[in-house]
Amino acid sequence: MSSWHGYLAIQRRGVITLPADLRRRLHLDKDGAQVEITERDDGVLELRPALPVPADQAWFWTEHWQAREREVDKHVTAGRVTVHDSTEAFLAHLDESRA
Repeated sequence: MSSWHGYLAIQRRGVITLPADLRRRLHLDKDGAQVEITERDDGVLELRPALPVPADQAWFWTEHWQAREREVDKHVTAGRVTVHDSTEAFLAHLDESRA
């Protein structure tokens, strides 16, 4: 994992510029990219890259959907899955589970 340490100048209007190589590595050179900032109680400012989510994928990142994803992950971890080697076998399994 790469890391970076350095100093950033703050311009008159509060503007800071991240080095180009850092922006590229963290994909902050993409349109709509943002940086999340958190001020901690100890005075440290934490910056985290925040990439935009395309509108047609926003549903996946809702809390409701993420909760369902975590539920599926638990089933997979516990081995409660069925693997089918063909579409026909999958459809037959669905038919059997409905009966």
